[in-house]
Amino acid sequence: MASGGEQKVVLITGCSSGIGLRIAVLLARDELKRYHVIATMRDLRKKDRLVEAAGDTYGKTLTLLSLDVCSDDSVRQCIDSVKDRHIDILINNAGVGLLGPVESISMDDMKKVFETNFFGTVRMIKEVMPDMKKRRSGHIIVMSSVMGLQGVVFNDVYTASKFAIEGFCESMAVQLLKFNVKLSLIEPGPVHTEFETKMMEEVAKMEYPGADADTVRYFKDVYIPSSIDIFEALGQTPEDIAKCTKKVIESSRPRFRNLTNSLYTPIVAMKYADESGGLSVHTFYNLLFNFGSLMHITMSILKCLTCSCLRRRTISPD
Repeated sequence: MASGGEQKVVLITGCSSGIGLRIAVLLARDELKRYHVIATMRDLRKKDRLVEAAGDTYGKTLTLLSLDVCSDDSVRQCIDSVKDRHIDILINNAGVGLLGPVESISMDDMKKVFETNFFGTVRMIKEVMPDMKKRRSGHIIVMSSVMGLQGVVFNDVYTASKFAIEGFCESMAVQLLKFNVKLSLIEPGPVHTEFETKMMEEVAKMEYPGADADTVRYFKDVYIPSSIDIFEALGQTPEDIAKCTKKVIESSRPRFRNLTNSLYTPIVAMKYADESGGLSVHTFYNLLFNFGSLMHITMSILKCLTCSCLRRRTISPD
């Protein structure tokens, strides 16, 4: 048990793999045992990887519950099963991606992304927020993305879902401040996960009915190779994001926005440097369509831009 008080109850969504799994294990392995982690996932048949990574913390500082963020009943039942419905820290990590030309994506598939990434997060916050406000205590963490700040071509719907949750949280943070409840966004750039790797492999092979031949060619022959270059040059690991998240949780004055990758600071800053929006749009256009062959060099230059002044604007895993 942590000295100086009881363990904080931390509920995390989307823990079957990737970032959610790593956050759950990192907090459960805290040397001071400050956290009781409730790791959740939609399908408990996918628990093996988490249980293995948790090791001897499983059943002690880490427990497992079933939770589907897209279901009102599932969310309510999960929170009801927690003692006194008491959650100190809610980490909204569950999310899905969607990539490709918009013309070839069904409206139903678009709605599924928003149902998980936006409404799923809102559903969780609505369920735990009343008790936090009543206690005048609590911390809500939302796993957003740099794509919640800067749009990325061919990620139109995913980006829109992250912009939506950023706007929701920016509005909600003002109210919660009055109740002494903290709200923090974690904004990673590219993260090396099996999910991302598998998605890249699949989209390169898919057909895209409804999209014209030029658009499909730009997507497969220009965007995909460039995206792979970016992942290789700028990508962080799920462990990096977990360490950043732990830092935010343990900060006495946690920031509202927390970019995890200092290499993205100039990219985000560029958007706000030109109120017309043209600078960022034309820069990304040129990077993708006019200087695609120089992408490797561009990534190297971006790496060199990492300096102390940029790092201060991010939350570092180190």
